[in-house]
Amino acid sequence: MTDRTIQGGVEGAGGQDGIRTFPFPADLSLSGVGMQVGAMGSGRTWHADAPLERVHRIDFHVVMLFHEGPVRHMIDFAEHEAHAGDVLWIRPGQVHRFSSTDRYRGTVLTMQPGFLPRATVEATGLYRYDLPPLLRPDAGRLVALEHSLTQLEREYVDTTTLPLSLHTSVLRHSLTAFLLRLAHLAVSSAEAAREHTDTTFTRFRDALEKDFAVNHSVSAYADTLGYSRRTLVRAVRAATGETPKGFIDKRVVLEAKRLLAHTDMAIGRIGVAVGFPDAANFSKFFHQHTGATPVAFRAELR
Repeated sequence: MTDRTIQGGVEGAGGQDGIRTFPFPADLSLSGVGMQVGAMGSGRTWHADAPLERVHRIDFHVVMLFHEGPVRHMIDFAEHEAHAGDVLWIRPGQVHRFSSTDRYRGTVLTMQPGFLPRATVEATGLYRYDLPPLLRPDAGRLVALEHSLTQLEREYVDTTTLPLSLHTSVLRHSLTAFLLRLAHLAVSSAEAAREHTDTTFTRFRDALEKDFAVNHSVSAYADTLGYSRRTLVRAVRAATGETPKGFIDKRVVLEAKRLLAHTDMAIGRIGVAVGFPDAANFSKFFHQHTGATPVAFRAELR
């Protein structure tokens, strides 16, 4: 069984941060296997109560290969525009929102955590949240992905020629082949966007992910990591085009948005959860970075 750690600390429907997460729709899967693959369209859903065109969170993987476009899709409050031939990879724990679902054309793959063995999970980078969700394969890679996904779909719908145990094994092998191609594309895309990963920035990003709820100080991160403030500023600017403070603030705002959108926690408690013991200071910070108060942001989503 694979590691089910989900970004943000959520597992299942009742995570420790209170965010409701829609589970993998095993009841809709052929033969009850831990994956689905088929055509995208307005009739598809993962849960009777899942509001696809409103912000929500899932605890499984979704890969969409588009045949038409453009389609705008929000992932972790960032808008992505997908065109024909593009791929969107949404990982467990990420919040997202569809635009009008009748505009989605292509093939969608969903996969339950635990369906693939740990070694395959590691090889395919299933939980590499640092990789870009929107992928644009070149013509050769696109053809290979399409062929691999078509073969996977053929195996998925063929529920009669093999016993269930063998059918499931074949699906795992076919799924692994597709995901290895997809993972190579994702890594290549990240490397193309940034020729090499700066170790200073990587260490800062990892430290921020661990401590953003309690530490918003650039100097404190620099001291902890053993860098001068100037060195940290240069590294973060080179990797992201932002200042370290801007990068920190974006991560804090993202977590605040998640909690506002998916929990009924009081505004003051959310402020504490992202490092603002004083509710007034949290509201001021949130408004400064989003143009809306926490109350208004929550109301707009409900």
